[in-house]
Amino acid sequence: MEGDCLSCMKYLMFVFNFFIFLGGACLLGIGIWVMVDPTGFREIVAANPLLITGAYILLAMGGLLFLLGFLGCCGAVRENKCLLLFFFLFILIIFLAELSAAILAFIFRENLTREFFTKELTKHYQGNNDTDVFSATWNSVMITFGCCGVNGPEDFRFASVFRLLTLESDEVPEACCRREPQTRDGVLLSRDECLLGRDLFLNKQGCYTVILNTFETYVYLAGALAIGVLAIELFAMIFAMCLFRGIQ
Repeated sequence: MEGDCLSCMKYLMFVFNFFIFLGGACLLGIGIWVMVDPTGFREIVAANPLLITGAYILLAMGGLLFLLGFLGCCGAVRENKCLLLFFFLFILIIFLAELSAAILAFIFRENLTREFFTKELTKHYQGNNDTDVFSATWNSVMITFGCCGVNGPEDFRFASVFRLLTLESDEVPEACCRREPQTRDGVLLSRDECLLGRDLFLNKQGCYTVILNTFETYVYLAGALAIGVLAIELFAMIFAMCLFRGIQ
């Protein structure tokens, strides 16, 4: 009976670690996609230190879970106590780190609000100054997503540095102008009319809404995946310790 229980525990341990292995692979894939994605999400991440830190944490956690899921499967199949103990301790560390990251993300969630981005844009945006990382990032985002400002073109009426640099002659920056096609290499429909704020020649929708609509599904999927991984890790730790105690 005890042998059957141990065998059942071993296979359950293997199954949970296989899911950890898959979860790690998914997190690693998402982290890599965020860092190299050509559609512009990388530019948004780069604009906020908290987001870029989160992307690196995602990569690190995904890589560790990928490795530890593999080690856990080996430890369960071979019934190696040393490997199981090593696995348990590292999963515990990762579990606590992920829990801490989730708490920090909740605490600093105000840094991702519409008001925060609006304040940063109106305070720091410098128009076509590509030597300024903040401005270059925003230009790239606006061109990529075909949007203008955080809420819309009206944001630039209050962008003090932008208004000063353009001597208040331009209503919006060139990055807000409509292109055909809507890419960095696209042809401007009418640069002069756009800079004067003519509706037909500029993108009127704010970037916050566009980006939120574009990536809302991915955010929910990432959140659900993170919760699933935490639950699997918790069960894996329980099974690892039970299997460790059951091995003679």
